[in-house]
Amino acid sequence: MKMAVQFTILNHNKGNYEMAIEFNRNAYTKVFNDLDAYRDYCRFEGKVYNEKALYKKDDPNWIAYEKWRNYIRMKARNAGRNFNNRRN
Repeated sequence: MKMAVQFTILNHNKGNYEMAIEFNRNAYTKVFNDLDAYRDYCRFEGKVYNEKALYKKDDPNWIAYEKWRNYIRMKARNAGRNFNNRRN
């Protein structure tokens, strides 16, 4: 993943500024969209919001958020059908 931060350096030969690292808008927007979604999850579920927990696989709130996202994804995938495996 490329850096989402823009850095500039002074080129002494030409006297103008150049980009040292390419600005990646897609990575930048993904991180902030994920932060907003995680904040909303913590707000509605009553969890403690800590932005440092974003993408940390050992944080309990992030683990719960990932499980909740998978649950929502699977629920949308089967169109909300309720499967009853018990047969009479």
